[in-house]
Amino acid sequence: MEEENAVELLQRYRRDRRVLLDYILSGSLIKKVLMPPGAVSLDDVDLDQVSVDYVLSCSKKGAMVELSEAIREYHDSTEFPNMNNTGSANEFFLVTNPESSGSPPKRAPPPIPASAPSSIPILTPSPAPVLASSPISDLETSPIPPLAASPIMSSVSKSVSLNSTRDRELSIDDIDIDDLEEDDDVDEVDSLRMSRRKPNDAADLVLGLPSFATGITEDDLRETAYEVLLASAGASGGLIVPSKEKKKDRKSKLMRKLGRSKSEHVKVQSQRAPGLVGLLEAMRVQMEVSEAMDIRTRQGLLNALVGKVGKRMDTLLIPLELLCCISRTEFSDKKAYIRWQKRQLNMLEEGLINHPAVGFGESGRKASELRILLAKIEESESLPPSTGGLQRTECLRSLREIAIPLAERPARGDLTGEVCHWADGYHLNVRLYEKLLLSVFDILDEGKLTEEVEEILELLKSTWRVLGINETIHYTCYAWVLFRQFVITSEHGMLRHAIEQLKKIPLKEQRGPQERLHLKSLQSKIEGENGFRDINFLHSFLSPIKKWADKQLGDYHLHFAQGSVMMEEIVAVAMISRRLLLEEPVGAIESTLVTDQEQIEAYVSSSTKHAFARILQVVETLDTTHEHPLALLAEETKKLLNKATALYMPVLSRRNPQATFVAASLLHRLYGNKLKPFLDGAEHLTEDVVSVFPAADSLEQCIIAVITTSCEEGTADAYCRKLTQYQIETISGTLVMRWVNAQLARVLGWVERAIQQERWDPISPQQRHANSIVEVYRIVEETVDQFFALKVPMRSAELSSLFRGIDNAFQVYASHVVDKLASKEDLIPPVPILTRYKKEAGIKAFVKKELMDPRLPDERRSSEINVQTTPTLCVQLNTLYYAISQLNKLEDSIWERWTRKKPQERSIKRSTDEKSRSSMQKDTFDGSRKDINAAIDRICEYTGTKVIFWDLREPFIDNLYKPNVTHSRLEAIVEPLDMVLNQLCDIIVEPLRDRIVTGLLQAALDGLLRVILDGGPSRVFFPSDAKLLEEDLEVLKEFFISGGDGLPRGVVENQVARVRHKIKLHSYETRELIEDLKSASGSEMQGGRSNLGADTNTLLRILCHRSDSEASHFLKKQFKIPRSAA
Repeated sequence: MEEENAVELLQRYRRDRRVLLDYILSGSLIKKVLMPPGAVSLDDVDLDQVSVDYVLSCSKKGAMVELSEAIREYHDSTEFPNMNNTGSANEFFLVTNPESSGSPPKRAPPPIPASAPSSIPILTPSPAPVLASSPISDLETSPIPPLAASPIMSSVSKSVSLNSTRDRELSIDDIDIDDLEEDDDVDEVDSLRMSRRKPNDAADLVLGLPSFATGITEDDLRETAYEVLLASAGASGGLIVPSKEKKKDRKSKLMRKLGRSKSEHVKVQSQRAPGLVGLLEAMRVQMEVSEAMDIRTRQGLLNALVGKVGKRMDTLLIPLELLCCISRTEFSDKKAYIRWQKRQLNMLEEGLINHPAVGFGESGRKASELRILLAKIEESESLPPSTGGLQRTECLRSLREIAIPLAERPARGDLTGEVCHWADGYHLNVRLYEKLLLSVFDILDEGKLTEEVEEILELLKSTWRVLGINETIHYTCYAWVLFRQFVITSEHGMLRHAIEQLKKIPLKEQRGPQERLHLKSLQSKIEGENGFRDINFLHSFLSPIKKWADKQLGDYHLHFAQGSVMMEEIVAVAMISRRLLLEEPVGAIESTLVTDQEQIEAYVSSSTKHAFARILQVVETLDTTHEHPLALLAEETKKLLNKATALYMPVLSRRNPQATFVAASLLHRLYGNKLKPFLDGAEHLTEDVVSVFPAADSLEQCIIAVITTSCEEGTADAYCRKLTQYQIETISGTLVMRWVNAQLARVLGWVERAIQQERWDPISPQQRHANSIVEVYRIVEETVDQFFALKVPMRSAELSSLFRGIDNAFQVYASHVVDKLASKEDLIPPVPILTRYKKEAGIKAFVKKELMDPRLPDERRSSEINVQTTPTLCVQLNTLYYAISQLNKLEDSIWERWTRKKPQERSIKRSTDEKSRSSMQKDTFDGSRKDINAAIDRICEYTGTKVIFWDLREPFIDNLYKPNVTHSRLEAIVEPLDMVLNQLCDIIVEPLRDRIVTGLLQAALDGLLRVILDGGPSRVFFPSDAKLLEEDLEVLKEFFISGGDGLPRGVVENQVARVRHKIKLHSYETRELIEDLKSASGSEMQGGRSNLGADTNTLLRILCHRSDSEASHFLKKQFKIPRSAA
């Protein structure tokens, strides 16, 4: 590839050099030009062999130019290496490779005398000069003997001095502008400089044709193609030989054309001669053929027709006729003639011997004879003039006898002699036609077509008869030329023109039978990896185009990074060329792809893999101290996917609707391959896991979203199921569950520790709850914060686990609070044994005995009960209320943060989560709410019971209504009860006030029932006491109603109703009670109640406390109840 670029640059350098010399020598810069011997004008001089240094030096001095001296100096200069002549002592060229030659010289050079000519140090020649830089003192001082010049170095002009003014090579900038006759010439030169594009590399876009065995160059093909064009034009009578005088008056004409601006373009073109003459002149300029060569060729073709009456010029064997009609004397330089003759001989050998359409039928005898004759003609130039001329004439005569029959073979179905097929093998013909087609490009702007393009294409049709071209071949070659020019210039217009020509190539069914057979016969052999293989015409031209397009589309992320317009047209090129190639029999190029969709899928897969490999390399070079490489790779992959979706998929999806899915699924798989080892090794929630899991899950969700939006609603789920998902949520959920369990165990430890350290003192008058619940909430909220700070993907199962753990923590807390409460049996004294009435003396003796032997709890239990003071119980109630009231806030906060954590989930998943959320919300903290409420009820009941049966036991349980109702009324209990109630209301929070006062009311009523029903032998009641008891009950009721400031009246009435009925029974006479008890005993056997609405136990206890002999006798007889004195 580098060698081809070097050859192209060398050819361009030579052409520009000839243009510059022709301009300088033809203009007014030179006073006089002395021609070399044998030359009449500049057209007879080979400008490639004229020293530029010499001409520019004479121009600057105003001296006469002797071209013979310029030619001699050019050949002398080829013995020395090329110097840059910048005048800088710090820069020089090394012809040798510094790596193999060692370090540069270390010693300083000796001073150069001003008068003495400087010796020229000659460095060792090498194919590739290397630029180095060093101080002048480091140069070697010893002279270096001159060596043989390198062939490559001798092919271009070299400077022969270092700093001498005479020999220093001049550039166009060294010419004094004042010496120029017109300032526009300088602008034209500058315009020429700027007009050159920097060509792109087209080395991988090469025709699939065999190489020429004779070494024919691109310039040889170009010049021969022009000769064919002249012969074809001559067949229509448009060939004339222009006068040489026209060249005298062309000051800057060529340069003005080369340097024309767009505004001048039409004006310049309008100056060309009309008709075929002017068009041929434009073609000559486009094909860069010199006027001398043009005149020689025209004259030679006209001379070839002399004596051939009725013979068309396009039926001549052009190279043979030119060899016969153009002599050595028409060339000013022998080397130029030898080079021209060699080209003609090579063309004959390639067309008639190396690439014939029909092989030789006589075992190659004529081929051998042809080669011998061609060699002898070439050899004749090295013989003495007399001998050489005779040998050349005889060989040309023999060559005509053999070549004409070969050239007139009916290889393409034509009649013998009608058309001279001087190159039957299409290989050489299409290469010549390619050179003709290249003339359609503007020589100043290779990315644009010349204005005469339509006329040129019409003129080129005249060559179809000679070169065997038809419309299919023309469109194919023209498409190839346009596409290659697009590759070189990157001009979008060229690509569009190429697509138009590709679309014009007829399909197989659109061609006639004869054309199909003809195209099938156009075969050539090229060398491949597995030896030589046959390749047909369409494959030769279209396969390189398709391969180039395939290469670009195989990595469209790289080659079409900025947009998709160009990419869309390259896709069109690939698809059109692919369709045309698939119509040909498989052999030269085998294709395993059946449809266009599969081809697009191959592009997507290839480009995606290349792009992913590049971002993988980029990530490996980045600083990963703050973020894991897999997290960075996920982010870059997401960017790649988004870019592909926006830029490339709209183009590719037109030809393959699944292109987006292919790209997205492939990226998913490529990243998954890198992610899998990390997932397999993840066991705990480390920093790397927290970094990688969210990025990987975000990428997967992005991929699923892209697939969903690009596919139809019915197929999106099917495509998503094809993905082997990363299961990030499952793996992450397992790790999060481990973390949650560990954190919840830590929370339980904190709960137990807080309970153990709690003293049940209010935090402040405003915050009347204990500090332990604040600590519990703090540790719970810290756990929740840490839970949501985990950016890893989670499922609802992990949230449920967190809810259950927190719920359990509050249940444990409530359980610890009530565990230290005493049982009701410890607070309430045992019920006395039922006894019947006896005389007063006996009763007093029994009472004394009873008081001396009470059944009370032991001292340890009593101390535990005394520790649970009323203020302590109130703080516990406040604490439990704080716990349950804050649960709602905690629950709402968790759900809100969970919703924010997963805002972008797919609709299906979201609906599933909503169902699970609604089911979880129903019983999220129900366990703790139930236990806390139960604990509050338990403490309220315990508080009331403790106040009545423990704290007020003596005035209430033990002494109320003793010895009788009249002497001990309930009013005595109201004052201590009021003190307790005030203490409760001062500490308890407002929402719990009614609940605890209700508990106290229930306990007071229970205590009153205990006194009137189970008061023991020391308490006796008369029917007349019922009214007093009713009054005491009203006092108790109004105390708790407290004029509307206490409990609601309805609540108190409901509670008092059960006691009022019992008190009313005391108003009945003994006889009525006995009769009702008797009837009640029978009724209870049948499931009924007594007439008075009381059960037997209540009636029995009222009779036991009745101060009446009749009641005592009945109890003794019916129930065997002992007397009080027993």
